[in-house]
Amino acid sequence: MSIPFSGSRSRSGGLISAIAKQLKEINLKLVNKIIVQFDPFHKNITETRKFLFYISSPKILNTNPFCALKTRVVCDRSEPVVTFDLLSGNKIIFKCGNLSTLDILQYCNKHVSSLVPPPEKSPKELLLEKKEKKKKKKKLRQKPFSKKRHVIL
Repeated sequence: MSIPFSGSRSRSGGLISAIAKQLKEINLKLVNKIIVQFDPFHKNITETRKFLFYISSPKILNTNPFCALKTRVVCDRSEPVVTFDLLSGNKIIFKCGNLSTLDILQYCNKHVSSLVPPPEKSPKELLLEKKEKKKKKKKLRQKPFSKKRHVIL
């Protein structure tokens, strides 16, 4: 008698792949300014500094070239704070004292990137769709002087 299997059949990609997945989804089109404020002597500062490193990569900043990234280093024993100033005038504030890098990225995607409307299809994508439709409608053609006679319905 054997014990039935329970659990997942494959391993997850891990923390790094989860962070990479969240970084691919970030879109800063509606963000005017990002302010990262932290105290270097705070006990949980490493996660916020990693977030600052990831968000300052060229791929992410190119989603909105007019977005300003500002870092404030203070020495007042305050917890790390990430502030997103939106183009609409609203502010989104994340208090990152007990958050991991993955949590900060997930909240960023949930509250900031979700505000961006979905992109319209480009002309190139429309042409690809038309070509796929034509391929599906392809009919059999009879070649002249061929021995096989195809029946076209």
